[in-house]
Amino acid sequence: MTTTRRLVALAATAVIPLAVLGVFFVLPVSGMLSEGFWPDGHLDIGGVVDVLTRPEIQRAVWFTVWTSTVATLLACALGLPAAYVLHRVAIPGRIWIRAILVVPFVLPTVVVGVAFEILIGDGGPLGFLHLDGSPDAIVAGLVFFNASVVIRVVGGAWESLDPRPGEAAAALGASPRQVLRDVTLPALRPAIVSAATVVFLFCATAFGIVLTLGGLRYSSVETQIYLLTADLLDLQGAAALSVLQLLVVTALLLAAARARRTPDATVSRSQVRPRRMTRRDLPALAATLVLLLLVVGPIASLVVESLRVDGAWSLANYRALQTPGSHQALLVPVTEAVANSLRIAVDATWMSLLLGLSVAVVVTRRSRTRSERRLRGVFDGLFMLPLGVSAVTLGFGFLITLGQPPLDLRDSPLLIPVAQALVALPLVVRVLVPVLAGIDDRLRQAAATLGASPARALLVVDLPAIWKPLLAAAGFAFACSLGEFGATSFLVRDDRPTLPVVIFRLIGHPGDLNYGMALAGSVVLGATTATVMLLVERLRVPSVGTF
Repeated sequence: MTTTRRLVALAATAVIPLAVLGVFFVLPVSGMLSEGFWPDGHLDIGGVVDVLTRPEIQRAVWFTVWTSTVATLLACALGLPAAYVLHRVAIPGRIWIRAILVVPFVLPTVVVGVAFEILIGDGGPLGFLHLDGSPDAIVAGLVFFNASVVIRVVGGAWESLDPRPGEAAAALGASPRQVLRDVTLPALRPAIVSAATVVFLFCATAFGIVLTLGGLRYSSVETQIYLLTADLLDLQGAAALSVLQLLVVTALLLAAARARRTPDATVSRSQVRPRRMTRRDLPALAATLVLLLLVVGPIASLVVESLRVDGAWSLANYRALQTPGSHQALLVPVTEAVANSLRIAVDATWMSLLLGLSVAVVVTRRSRTRSERRLRGVFDGLFMLPLGVSAVTLGFGFLITLGQPPLDLRDSPLLIPVAQALVALPLVVRVLVPVLAGIDDRLRQAAATLGASPARALLVVDLPAIWKPLLAAAGFAFACSLGEFGATSFLVRDDRPTLPVVIFRLIGHPGDLNYGMALAGSVVLGATTATVMLLVERLRVPSVGTF
């Protein structure tokens, strides 16, 4: 087959995923941006540029930059020792500790915001620190979320490092610190750079955690886009910030992709067995303990507070979930919102799996020419773009572009699942791509030689290798969908809300009953996502957490 025919065949294979991305991502985002760049039908670049000179916009940009930088440094400072302890040292309960530390990554931001408020509020266990409503609380919340990224990405690489170079350096007289500095860290540099760039990306695009812990006093780029769009209807300002955010995040994704492609000659063919703990591991163990307390503390405070009513232990807050709350806080009971969330999460999961598997198959097939390799790389990058666009921008874009003929989907029950599937898509692709790329293409060729059709080869060669990663990707997508708040907050209807939206509304309404219901709903939502992630962790899929 000629190069041209192979490129045409590749493009034809990718046509359905590209069509879905074009209709449900490019069209809504471009529609949102066109409202800002072409007000009244005329291009106004100057007006968009002027937006960036506003004092409140500059404060939001600076706040995003410095909080994301500090949170990234702290996540790496705590995550690197934890990655070493949980992947290279044999300690009791290592598997369970690793699972607990991974859970925060998919916990709904609203749940985490409520949990931190209880922990650091005036009446909370850490209220004496006066962190409530401060940037320190926001940074702590960002570290809570993203330290698990460092653990998974760097820990997986650390677990596979060949120990012989370090042993040889030690035999030649190098101290443990010199081995770490001169042998181990250079070998881990690609994983560390990839983890740090992705952590900064997630911190810079955080929405719920800044909205719940920062309130009106502190605003990031993401929350500023929400404010400009939902409250002020300043689409020009929102468009300017969206473009700025997209450019920065695209650069970060390119840096992470380049780090993943960096060759590493010290990787072993098999995972290295953890060694026994020694006194040299005590500092790393201490850092891991600090991170474990940071993760367990807010969640434990949330659970305890949800079981306290008027100073006594009670399940009243949980029983009240069958009601719409007090002071007309909701139109439907919280239990109905739970059912809505589960139904939407199931739909979003199968959508993201079908699309993600199609993308993974396209980008991992063997490339015979440089042009084909570049085209597959472009496809891979295109489907990572949902990571770089504000969920608020995506949600509002859905409203203004998919709410009129010929694509009037405002009343479609699949509108919210599609938006949530796009949010989860990059995670699904990153779980599946390393697994499919690791399958020897000669096995498929041998199956074809023996008369197997492409479908038969897929069942015999690919499916046995990817069924566990598929389950893990499904768990990730389901958990992300359950907790998605940014895009859903624009698209959900008051009579069919999701649980994260209901929790946010209950917090904003006065009354002890509403607040208690918000706590109980947060526990239910957090327990569900945590259970899903614990099951995913039990699958032991190495590509989970690969970005």
